[in-house]
Amino acid sequence: MDLPARKQGQLEFFIEELSAEHAKSRMPVKDGLRNAFGVVQAGALVWLADVTASVLALGKTYASTGEKGFPLAINLTSSFLGNVSAGEIIAEARFVRHGRRVSVIRTRVTCGAKLLAEVTTTHLPA
Repeated sequence: MDLPARKQGQLEFFIEELSAEHAKSRMPVKDGLRNAFGVVQAGALVWLADVTASVLALGKTYASTGEKGFPLAINLTSSFLGNVSAGEIIAEARFVRHGRRVSVIRTRVTCGAKLLAEVTTTHLPA
């Protein structure tokens, strides 16, 4: 059986804010993010939430190769509550618990006033 060719997507995102307790990022919806039904692929929503939470846990926007203490996500729980086909997706991450060894972060993913996902991640320094 011949399967149709698929486009290769590209993820583009921007870190908009970073403080000791909050990180915010945005990702424009483009063709490569949409699934066959025309809405954003669920994995892209989780990816943005995970990256935003990792930035908050790390405390800076860039990590260097070989750097110690990268916030390794050891658990990720997601609830998908909506979806969109256009616009800009916003992820806002806040600490539930910020410890020396274990941090728990809750990230809300929205587009305008619409809640798309709630993602909770648990991180350990690698």
